[in-house]
Amino acid sequence: MTTSWESPSNIALIKYWGKRDTQLPSNPSISFTLSKCKTTTEVHFSEGTGVNITLDGTDKPEFIPKIEGFLERIMHRHPWLSSYNLQIKTRNSFPHSSGIASSASGMSALSLCIVEFAQKIDFKFDALNFYQEASILSRLGSGSASRSIYGGLVVWGGTPTLENANDEYAIEYPHIIDPIFKNYCDVVLLVEVGEKSVSSTAGHALMDNHPFRSQRFSQAHQHLSEIQKILKTGDIENFIRLTELEALTLHGLMMSSSPSYILMKPNTLKIIEEIREFRRESKLPLSFTLDAGANVHVLFPAAMKEKGMAFIKNTLIQYCKENRFIADHVGSGPKRLTNFEK
Repeated sequence: MTTSWESPSNIALIKYWGKRDTQLPSNPSISFTLSKCKTTTEVHFSEGTGVNITLDGTDKPEFIPKIEGFLERIMHRHPWLSSYNLQIKTRNSFPHSSGIASSASGMSALSLCIVEFAQKIDFKFDALNFYQEASILSRLGSGSASRSIYGGLVVWGGTPTLENANDEYAIEYPHIIDPIFKNYCDVVLLVEVGEKSVSSTAGHALMDNHPFRSQRFSQAHQHLSEIQKILKTGDIENFIRLTELEALTLHGLMMSSSPSYILMKPNTLKIIEEIREFRRESKLPLSFTLDAGANVHVLFPAAMKEKGMAFIKNTLIQYCKENRFIADHVGSGPKRLTNFEK
């Protein structure tokens, strides 16, 4: 039997950085789920054991240990997996392993396939519903993948100011959102494509002994509290202030860890400087955020899409590798597919 899902990446506005136990977050996070940056995965389940995986039609045996490790972590929830062989075909709409959370979209797509198959064989899982179970499994593959199970704004990690927020799984943001944030634009500028010099897994581990560990986790809870009012009122000025601070804090934590490392590139900084200069001169609400990599996410309301894209094409594109960028926006979440397009 075969199942197929497409699942999007997401970009955190308040960053998750640091984890404990089995993929539990050290601080809460909130993200925009994207639309065009996505992974499409098909899994064929047959009796037997083992895993095979292809990415964009090419066999990827080097991915098998990671998938096997993931399956071992979820086996206590889905013991039936020990009796099945998984033939996995997957593809990304964006460069793999370049700081656009390919693990988030990839692990969430795979988890959705597994949960759907579990339903088909009448396996009763512990979660309250299909998507909660998929978020739990996704988290065990990649923490940020837990957020890709839902569209729009998504929260992962318990925090005092948000009822039902949970470390085990993500939830759809439950409160009123100003319409301006429902179709926000996110243009990903590809400054660097390829494997990062330091993986996110290694970066998270360095938070265990980080000198600013407790201050950062306290700051994240405070920012989660602040952003709720921002989202309700449509306060763009404070949205920009807070999300840019979060982006720079993330990279500041990398630079102040031991050992320290830098994932930003010279063109990352040039883009940031250009964005801030454009905002000063134009008075338009165009801003940036960063994931754990060199690429820059340019954020702006849908109402200024024409001016935002003109600025990117006229000014920022020169800093992109081979002039490459992905024009994306807030999306509606994963989709079940009936056919996997090769």
